[in-house]
Amino acid sequence: MIFWPEGACYGAASAAWRVMPSRTGYRNHMQAWAQALRTGPRWESCLRSVVRRVLAGDEPQPWWLPRRVLTVVSADVDTTTGAGAIWIVVRPKSPRTREHIAFLEWYDKQWRHVGGGSGPPDDPVDVEVLDVHHGGGVLSLTRTIDPPRSFTAAPWISCVKVRLGRDVGHVLIGGRRIENPEQCRLIAVWTSPYDRRAARPLIVAVGRDGAELSRLGPHDSLDTHTWARLRGEL
Repeated sequence: MIFWPEGACYGAASAAWRVMPSRTGYRNHMQAWAQALRTGPRWESCLRSVVRRVLAGDEPQPWWLPRRVLTVVSADVDTTTGAGAIWIVVRPKSPRTREHIAFLEWYDKQWRHVGGGSGPPDDPVDVEVLDVHHGGGVLSLTRTIDPPRSFTAAPWISCVKVRLGRDVGHVLIGGRRIENPEQCRLIAVWTSPYDRRAARPLIVAVGRDGAELSRLGPHDSLDTHTWARLRGEL
């Protein structure tokens, strides 16, 4: 099994794929390659490649990674806190498709994978303005290496999956601004003290004209636009 890091040549592998004896053989080959990619150092190298692309202002999907195998939906990196989150869909067009959230943090002069989780994809929703799904969280394990080596003193890394309407220009996550991508789906990451890990930052959807369209408080279940629409329907 061969792994190609960012910028590597894969011409020989492409030639090997062209001589696959059948479509079934090709599919099995790609599934085995994807499984190997999601384990061990290959997986961490892939995630670091995504982070490098985000920091460079490029599309998060590595050019050498087939979208039909692994699709990077969105990635967010906060260099101020040294935390990142990547939203990935595995085999997006397969009945066995899975979503995966991977967390990274900057430690000892490199980005390290500190955990994540996977599950079935969320049901598609028609978002008018703002829809927020909790994406999970993980303890900053690498920072527990340093004194005082306390789990409660280490920060908590959290994220949410955000879906936006077409009229939204950008979203404010706490003090950070994230532009609305073309697919209107993004992931946002932040850090907080361990004892306040259940609270998310204030999330505000802003229109393309700069006007606020909706907001979701740290403990709110519905955003203000949805509440207003529901009250109008009563």
